Amino acid sequence: MPFARRLESVAAFRVMTLLEAAQAREAAGHDVIHLEVGEPDFPTPAPVIAAGQAALAAGQTRYTPACGLPALREAIAADYQRRHGVTVSPSRIIITPGASGALLLATLLCAERGDSVLMADPTYPCNRHFMGLVDAQLDVVPVNAESGWQLTAELADDFWRENTRAVMVASPSNPTGHVLLPEELKALGELCQTRDAHLLVDEIYQGLTYGVPAHTALAECPDAFVINSFSKYFGMTGWRLGWLVAPEAAVEPLSRLAQNVFLAASTPAQHAALAAFTPECEAELERRRQVLEARRGVLLAGLERLGLAPSVPPQGAFYVWLDISHLSDDSEAFCRALLEEENVAITPGTDFALAEGRRHVRIAFTADEARLREALARMERFLERRATQAGVSA
Repeated sequence: MPFARRLESVAAFRVMTLLEAAQAREAAGHDVIHLEVGEPDFPTPAPVIAAGQAALAAGQTRYTPACGLPALREAIAADYQRRHGVTVSPSRIIITPGASGALLLATLLCAERGDSVLMADPTYPCNRHFMGLVDAQLDVVPVNAESGWQLTAELADDFWRENTRAVMVASPSNPTGHVLLPEELKALGELCQTRDAHLLVDEIYQGLTYGVPAHTALAECPDAFVINSFSKYFGMTGWRLGWLVAPEAAVEPLSRLAQNVFLAASTPAQHAALAAFTPECEAELERRRQVLEARRGVLLAGLERLGLAPSVPPQGAFYVWLDISHLSDDSEAFCRALLEEENVAITPGTDFALAEGRRHVRIAFTADEARLREALARMERFLERRATQAGVSA
């Protein structure tokens, strides 16, 4: 029997195929260094685990309201005020099953068949695929080092169509790790406001910045739809918990959607997340950010020695986006060869970029410094061998 045609717009994650191959090599006894998946090697912070265990022991397993546990919505609102000086009413915060749940709600509310949505290329692939699920027209805007690997208001204006109804950006971004400065966010917000379009901002790596302050679009664009998550900064990937901040007028329809799409987010996970805002947990999260910053330094220094330094170093998240066009025009083959020959797993750019994916790779600095140095040594051997082979064939 035929399946719905909307599935044609949803591509598989190539990184998952590579991860499967890497795990198979591990099972065969090889020492694989994983720099492919966006998940650091840190466990969930102890206070969060303890709070989750306490919630289970206390029988906190029944449904919460569709928009989430009131105490958690209040805690998130207080965090915006404390960290960013931004006042957000708890009523505007909707707790979701992961950031994916927040993206789904925002997509269902803001886009439909015939609508154009502007988005950077490269970007996180789910951001594209969700728009396809509602049959919206995706207009990807090529970005590069000159634009800071971000979709700016100037670029959005250049690509604007009569049917453009939404603009989606990510800061810090996946896969490039670059941020949108406050003035750039403000310009995007003003552009969308004057054109009666929605601004969607993916902030799931918020808090993980290096050399620039953490920032929220809500400071400049209070009517933006802001997607966030407990996965990345808070280290709760498997708990599957996120949130969406929406304009007040959007809360009621979003609540109806939440009731029908997922009813409510995980109750134990919501109780556990309350501990993420305690001083003890916040101190641990800052320590981890500093560890990631040190790893970033190790990786960038090593890549520079290999002649692979990015033109613009990442300012956030835990990724480096590399142009390998001088080495290969097939990033998937490049990543397979690196895995098979040196047991280093990195991600082909084809997952993220439609135009230049075959010329780029993404490396996640999610392993410790010793493993990063070992990965760099293996990459050096790999590149030297390829150079020798190229010289022989020439």
